[in-house]
Amino acid sequence: MISTRLKDVIRDIPDFPKPGIIFKDITPILLDPQLTRDLIDEMVNQTKALNLDAIVGIESRGFWFGIMLANKLDIPFIPIRKKGKLPYKTISYSYDLEYGSAEIEMHQDEIKENWNVLIHDDLLATGGTAGAAAELIKMQNGNVAGFSFVVDLTFLNGSEILKKYSENIFNLVSY
Repeated sequence: MISTRLKDVIRDIPDFPKPGIIFKDITPILLDPQLTRDLIDEMVNQTKALNLDAIVGIESRGFWFGIMLANKLDIPFIPIRKKGKLPYKTISYSYDLEYGSAEIEMHQDEIKENWNVLIHDDLLATGGTAGAAAELIKMQNGNVAGFSFVVDLTFLNGSEILKKYSENIFNLVSY
């Protein structure tokens, strides 16, 4: 089962990025090409019925698997980055997250009207970042078809915030 295999390699890093936080380090997944392929195959199986037009990945760990998933589904990958990192005309959205606040942006012309877009990130915590990404999709008249995460920290109830955008919230491992 993919969730067991992932739990075997995901590391807990205590007190990162600040005291009291236990960071789930997914980088060991990248050391195992077969596990990475299996992870992508499982994400394809979870999302293939959504009739997707594009995947957005949230900087930076959302890029790792998001671009592989988009490639496997043969659809565009669109990056969402921290403010000031994209070179062309952008739209932005400010939000609160579990240990501060942030602003993300994307190029203003990449989501076509009525596109079905999957939002991918490595981890779902409070839902702030993924919710902000959903707002960017809505600002461009796109449809939030769903959310995809490697890890869901269920005790933080992030999926409750995201349900107002889509009931399709997928993950491969929960803590």
